[in-house]
Amino acid sequence: SLQWKLPVDELTVKDGVVSHASGKSAPYAAFAKFAAATPSGEVKLKLRADWKLIGKNAPRTDIPSKVDGTAQFGMDVRLPNMVFASIRMCPMLGGGTGSVQANAALAMPGVERLVYLPGYAGSTAGFAVVGKTSWHARQGAQAVEATWQQRPLGGLDSAAIQAKLLATVNDLNKDGFAFYSRGDAKADLTAGASEAGKSAGKRVIESIYTAPYLAHATMEPMNCTAQVKAGKVEIWVPTQVPQFARMVAAKVAGVATEDVTIHVTLLGGGFGRRLESDFVAQAVRVAMDCDGRPVQLVWPREEDMTHDFYRPMHVAKLSAVMDAKGSVSTLRIKSAGDAISPRVMERVGFGGPIDTPDKTTSEGLFDLPYGVANQHMAHVATRMDVPVGFWRSVGHSHNAFFSESFMDELAVNAKQDPVEFRRQLLKETPRYLAVLDLAASKANWGSALPAGRARGVALHESFGSIVAQVAEVSIDDGKPRVHRVVCAVDCGTVVNPDTVKQQMQSSVVFALSAAFYGKIEIQGGVVQQSNFPDYPVVKLAQSPVVEVHIVPSQRAPAGVGEPGVPPLAPAVANALFALTQKRYRSLPLV
Repeated sequence: SLQWKLPVDELTVKDGVVSHASGKSAPYAAFAKFAAATPSGEVKLKLRADWKLIGKNAPRTDIPSKVDGTAQFGMDVRLPNMVFASIRMCPMLGGGTGSVQANAALAMPGVERLVYLPGYAGSTAGFAVVGKTSWHARQGAQAVEATWQQRPLGGLDSAAIQAKLLATVNDLNKDGFAFYSRGDAKADLTAGASEAGKSAGKRVIESIYTAPYLAHATMEPMNCTAQVKAGKVEIWVPTQVPQFARMVAAKVAGVATEDVTIHVTLLGGGFGRRLESDFVAQAVRVAMDCDGRPVQLVWPREEDMTHDFYRPMHVAKLSAVMDAKGSVSTLRIKSAGDAISPRVMERVGFGGPIDTPDKTTSEGLFDLPYGVANQHMAHVATRMDVPVGFWRSVGHSHNAFFSESFMDELAVNAKQDPVEFRRQLLKETPRYLAVLDLAASKANWGSALPAGRARGVALHESFGSIVAQVAEVSIDDGKPRVHRVVCAVDCGTVVNPDTVKQQMQSSVVFALSAAFYGKIEIQGGVVQQSNFPDYPVVKLAQSPVVEVHIVPSQRAPAGVGEPGVPPLAPAVANALFALTQKRYRSLPLV
């Protein structure tokens, strides 16, 4: 209106074009420069009733290229005069390279050179072999005779780490950092355990839950194509953090950040693994020895699985005080395990060591919606030296298993239906209650099921969204089988309902793979799982029917990529208890 000097009430906006009855019209771009220099004033938002795109299903624009094969992922990059590289790293986490005999490998047709790789950005040291094709490079790397050195502090062992974490949560002298506290949980627990408390019908209920290390196991292994030429670096990489990848490339090559050009390809799965840039550093280092030619570095699956930045192993001790009527007066949770954020900050160059409280260790525990008078949620941050990183839904991924499985235990102890038990504790949090009620209703909670089947429920908030899931489970040939998952979600204002449903569906399958099979074991510093035969994912025939129901909301949009993961494991575990009367307190469930 200021540029045309016309009353704003006479202007209409449609499909990105501003129009006036006089015939004047122009796209937004025509006003951009003038608008940028004009005070914003009062902005009047379009009424929801007039929305034409938000809240409507829209087809994804990436599907056609992924179907016809024209989509470019990192491993699809092909450049003139390009060579390929394959890596081998010390099998022992944190270890180093000993003697290397590469003469036989370098004599193989198509094999060009060997490049030593120091432990960049938290990665383990090793070497890369460069070849004419990826096959030549892989064959050459396998032909190298290498000895490896264990880390000076000795080999890491996941069983020993778990024992330390269990001792930590049971150690009364280690309180940890309290992320949330209200009332006096300690006093109520003491009173509940006393003879007077027992006489009054009070009970203290305690359980310990554990979650293992997990790999990301992305479909596309780690890879990066790099070219170092004339003081410039160019990289083609599937990364979740282009700015950090660029910084790492500059540091390795010894150039200014502005001398690095980055091309971000499609990612064949990220889930937090591609927040790291170790593979970028390796690719740039190899490219520095390739005479200005581009080189594509690809990790074999075995290296990918055994040199990940794993979801940390965590242990939690949960305690509650319940009276004779089944009412809960106290909920105390003490967890232990490595913190992720400080380790990531060290890797990206913020200095170190860094050991400030990290809320991701306790998220999903310190912010529970249940109306319990006395609460105390604390975490003891450890440093077990296993490389750890962000995994889809981060701390929520295991903390929801701890809290929602324990809520089911409390419901059983109270001799109440698990949904009704939660309803009583959600009276002051109607938004959560609405999500729980929708999931229960759509799943026909309480109705009869075929013989040999049972339902379990879980409710959890993460990344601003609340998700409730009801899993329908049976035991087939001695193994659990999930037939149906009913999912209700309140993620605020929904932009594209189809995307929300797809994210919930993918979250269920992703989380079910972890719940059934996910476990990384370390012995003598060596990760025992190396590929999908010993680190399986749920197959199509094992996937449940997933029904998604969205709660209408006036709130701002919230997350949908991660909130569907946390409730799945506890919902399945709770269903298995209803079916077998056996309580599953450790992941994986199979």
